[in-house]
Amino acid sequence: MDKKYLICIDSDGCAMDTMNSKHIKCFGPYMIKEWGLETWETPILKRWNEVNLYTMTRGINRFQGLYRALEEIAERYTPVDGLEELGRWVENTTELSNASLEREIAQTGSFILKKALRWSEAVNEGVRALDAAERRPFPGVKEALAWARDFADLAVVSSADRQAVLDEWGAHGLLVYMDDVMAQDAGSKARCIQELAKKGYDRDRILMVGDALGDYGAARENGVLFYPILARREAESWREFRKEAAPRLRDGQYKGAYQEEKIEAFKENLR
Repeated sequence: MDKKYLICIDSDGCAMDTMNSKHIKCFGPYMIKEWGLETWETPILKRWNEVNLYTMTRGINRFQGLYRALEEIAERYTPVDGLEELGRWVENTTELSNASLEREIAQTGSFILKKALRWSEAVNEGVRALDAAERRPFPGVKEALAWARDFADLAVVSSADRQAVLDEWGAHGLLVYMDDVMAQDAGSKARCIQELAKKGYDRDRILMVGDALGDYGAARENGVLFYPILARREAESWREFRKEAAPRLRDGQYKGAYQEEKIEAFKENLR
């Protein structure tokens, strides 16, 4: 990484058209199966998709989403044994990942954490089994990366499983444009940006590209710029990134009115 600019790019729902299929076919259904919630399957899955795809909580870490879902399930439908233990781990761990969960299980032997790990591993297996057509980049991504690489270092910053990211980006020839890949095993997105920024980039020359509030929050926490990929308007967003947002970044004209306009549109799109 040797350029003066850095562009960090989220994967699921941002660069890759994978978010809907992963949640609709894997995350929610496997939670139903692991916790035996078939009696209330329809309303629970509807709520899972609302929280994880179409509102301000879009894109939250899988374990945070699981805990929130199980909290609501315990309130509305049926008790969930060990829920407080899961909540403590989600709130206190420095790494929301399978590896971190395994370490906690080794220390505590927690029943619910074992279930959470089984669920997460099943999700990863389910994602790998998805048809290739359900794991492809949005229109315009490849062209945008190829163009931006001329003036900026590029890094994937994702909370998804690392192997899934490598498989999906590699299958479509996108990894050749990337200087780094930081996924679930590297810590939170905020921490990933923090680590990348240590390479010496000016904060006004770092741009986080994302589709979810967590991406925006990670950018704000690090004092860097943010460009949104709007849910259900992804191709349009990537076209604007290539034609206007990235050139503005390169020319020092991104921060200010343009960024604020993009952030307001992003928030409105998820309301």
